[in-house]
Amino acid sequence: MNKAREIVEMRVDGMDCNNCAMSIQRFLERKGMTEVMVNFQTKEVRYRRDDQALDASAVKAGIAKLGYTVVEEVEDHHGHVHSSGNAARNRLLFCAALTAPLLLGHVFMAFGVHLAALENGWVQLALAGPVYLVGGLHFGRSAFAGLRERMLNMDVLIFLGATAAFVYSLVGLYWQDPRYYFFETAATIITLVLVGNWLEARAVARTTTAIGALTQLQENFALRVMDSGAAVRLPVEEVSVGDRLRVNNGDRVPLDGTILDGSLSVNESMLTGESLPLERGEGEHLLGGSLVVAGQATFRVTAAYRDGTLARIIDLVKTAQADKPSLQRLADRVSAIFVPVVIIIAILTFLVGWLTGYATATQALMNAIAVLLISCPCAMGLATPTAVMVGVGRLARLGVLIRGGSTVERLAGIERMVFDKTGTLTTGDLRVENFSITPGEDANRIRSLFYTLEQYSSHPIAASIRGYLEAERAPDTAPGLTVEETPGLGLTARDVTGNRYYLGAPRALPAGVAVPEEAAVVLLENDRVLAWLSLADEIRPGARTLVQGLVAANIETVLLTGDRRAKADAVARQLGIGAVFAEQLPQQKLDLIARLSAEKPTAMVGDGINDAAALSRADLGISLGGASAAALDAAQIVLLRDDLSALDEGRRVAALTLKTIRESLFWAFSYNIVAIPLAALGFLNPMWAALFMAFSDVVVIGNAIRLKGRRG
Repeated sequence: MNKAREIVEMRVDGMDCNNCAMSIQRFLERKGMTEVMVNFQTKEVRYRRDDQALDASAVKAGIAKLGYTVVEEVEDHHGHVHSSGNAARNRLLFCAALTAPLLLGHVFMAFGVHLAALENGWVQLALAGPVYLVGGLHFGRSAFAGLRERMLNMDVLIFLGATAAFVYSLVGLYWQDPRYYFFETAATIITLVLVGNWLEARAVARTTTAIGALTQLQENFALRVMDSGAAVRLPVEEVSVGDRLRVNNGDRVPLDGTILDGSLSVNESMLTGESLPLERGEGEHLLGGSLVVAGQATFRVTAAYRDGTLARIIDLVKTAQADKPSLQRLADRVSAIFVPVVIIIAILTFLVGWLTGYATATQALMNAIAVLLISCPCAMGLATPTAVMVGVGRLARLGVLIRGGSTVERLAGIERMVFDKTGTLTTGDLRVENFSITPGEDANRIRSLFYTLEQYSSHPIAASIRGYLEAERAPDTAPGLTVEETPGLGLTARDVTGNRYYLGAPRALPAGVAVPEEAAVVLLENDRVLAWLSLADEIRPGARTLVQGLVAANIETVLLTGDRRAKADAVARQLGIGAVFAEQLPQQKLDLIARLSAEKPTAMVGDGINDAAALSRADLGISLGGASAAALDAAQIVLLRDDLSALDEGRRVAALTLKTIRESLFWAFSYNIVAIPLAALGFLNPMWAALFMAFSDVVVIGNAIRLKGRRG
């Protein structure tokens, strides 16, 4: 792998809001970094490494100049965040303790009660000065760092507002004129913003529970079985693919693997959404992170710690929560120009109010400060990422993995859903229903030909036929065959004497060769029918619920399959699917998906292995595959369990997520449209402005948290 182009991940402390994340993202993109994702909720920064544009040390130095701290070691992250959280709390308590007397004195004075000590300018300076210094270090460092990089963030507004009030008060103290004392305003601004940040951090922590829950499933140690039979406890990072591990009742399976001996009852609910324990025996696959409810087993590791299903699921969820829908990109563009526009409005508020005589110089300044504080772009920036984080987490608990926030948006807007049949609407566990051999043919030879040819195919039908033949007695392998597979059609072969064989779908039979309507697979020798068989399949659990839910939502349903028309029509009738396209070759499927996607937003649901091309061509690819590697790579959405009804619930959650985003953005935009004129006209003093600014963030985050259990 080219290290100079790999994805770099780091943890960055000090990001308090989405504007902080945007500052880092704009810095990295301006320096030429690509695939940049900054998630302030999880304190993570990712980018595509490009040492020619900016090496790792320069990236860290640049982030440090912006006022943030790169956490060097992942192992130290939790302790570092804990100490950072303590520092934020101590900062808030310190400021609140000094601000409370100032605020109380101001309230008492409003009710005609005068406390001489608290009205003394030097006492007010002694109380407000330390608060301003603490706030100046906290907000001013971020504000000046942003200005150095030609980026304006929310901290610029807070710092300007608090500084204006404090400096104005110092002038009043110099003149010994109490009319100009606004020390309590400066201190209260800083304290209220710190309260808002604290409430925001607590609320945001509640939106990251999905990643936290998944991360807790990662086992730190594994019991490795040595060649001597002894069991040694090792860190999972030291376990290699091919090693044998032992798990017992109550253990958490440390890594993906295949059972060698023993049997287990495992709970995979946190991974796949399947609530009931599943039985796993010899030869069956285990998912790392699943819990052993009963039993003991030895299994062989099939994926290393960072390559396993759980690690990939966590990575997908993180990526999804950091990815931005188009609504968020719009909000980001607005936020980018919002701060300079607010500063201009604040300046105009002061100048116009003072010069026109609408307000005194003092009142005009207070109005300008209120404009700076009330205009919070944080709410706009928080609206989408918090809702996406909760929505993606809720989908993950359902067993529906989403590749990105933009995917949530596309799922909510789907108007047509196309289904593959075998392995998607049906279980794919096909059984041979009727095996018919042409009279006069050698049954053992026919069975041997079937068995040998199907060894060359990974199609579910091939596996079913092999299983059927092996159930009684595994046939001998037919010698001397050269076999080729044609996707969507079947297998062709030649033997050493030049005889031609075909095993596959009846639609590829030469003209004049006839087989019964129910024949699903035909075996030919030199265009002569040797045998044919029919197959039976079961409808997948939840398929009917899914189709009914789509029809109720006026979403068009289509069945697209390579299977025969009669079987496709039967499944469509059974489930209530509107349109059927049967006997389609892979290229025909691809062309049809392209045409359907051009007409309206179209999703394709397939098994993630045989339908990869069609899944990629659809507006939205949805893969079934039981968390297989192919399924995780094939589509934008992956269903981790067999019940298709999870997709119907997932579609509703996606729609609710989009609804929540729109509600929060509407609140954020409306809040600013109403609040800025009120502040400019003098109807909001700076302290109320600071309080309402913090309140707007909490409202947006609270709306996102409501999504956890929201039904409509």
